Amino acid sequence: MSICFKQLMQLNSYVTPEGSSSFFSRLFPSLSHYARLLPILLKASWLAGKGIYSSEDWIKSSWDTVRSLELSGARFYVEGLEHIRSVEEPCVFIGNHMSTLETFALPCIIEPHRPVTFVTKDSLLKYPLFGRVLGSRNPIVVGRVSPREDLAVMLREGSSRLEQGVSVIVFPQSTRSFCFDLTQFNSIGVKLARRNEAWIIPVAVKTDVWGMGRFLKDAGPIDPSREVHFRFGAPLKVEGKGKDEHNHICEFISSSLKEWGVDTIPALGPLTPSPEKCEEESSPA
Repeated sequence: MSICFKQLMQLNSYVTPEGSSSFFSRLFPSLSHYARLLPILLKASWLAGKGIYSSEDWIKSSWDTVRSLELSGARFYVEGLEHIRSVEEPCVFIGNHMSTLETFALPCIIEPHRPVTFVTKDSLLKYPLFGRVLGSRNPIVVGRVSPREDLAVMLREGSSRLEQGVSVIVFPQSTRSFCFDLTQFNSIGVKLARRNEAWIIPVAVKTDVWGMGRFLKDAGPIDPSREVHFRFGAPLKVEGKGKDEHNHICEFISSSLKEWGVDTIPALGPLTPSPEKCEEESSPA
């Protein structure tokens, strides 16, 4: 793997180096990215099907996807990596969900430091190629139909993963969205952390460089003019019922997104974000 990847593991922040993109890829960012992504997925799916898709393979697939986007002109900014390293025991990562990109990129950021898996919608496991890869990582699978059932699955399966030393990535929103809708951001991740006395690490992401497709939602256009941001907050423990911690996470994400020019829909009050900045996807991860 490249020197930049080693920096990503060792430093507190990462910025895409200048000159990372190629001329052809900048001219045709979507075409070039998906042409590179297909063999990445084919290899990963084949390994997963054979039952030999390792943690190292997952990290490499993730990093290769990040590099593909960088070659297409996308610029990544990753902050707060020291917070991932500061916690020794398994923890719960709670963040907003904006696009397909964070599902691809977070493994190469977190997995080098600690085993991790996702809470994911059951339909994603049926996706060609990607579903087999995701399924091989022992995710926590929910239906997103009954909140009561999802909570029961989360608490049971999430507790099991944490006991096994595996951290859990939770996107509490009901849909992927290019804005941050506090009315859709539930406290399911906080409940999991509270039950297991686990640390929480808040995560703010801006990944609208990877757009939503008209016919295939996860294969939308790549717009390298949009910066990619990942920001990890300081770890926190739940005290009491978790309301204060939930509010802290919401504020951390909202303030980060505001800094990056992304709208937030408040929990109460008028809904003001412009439609072009707040596209939503109907098939959430």
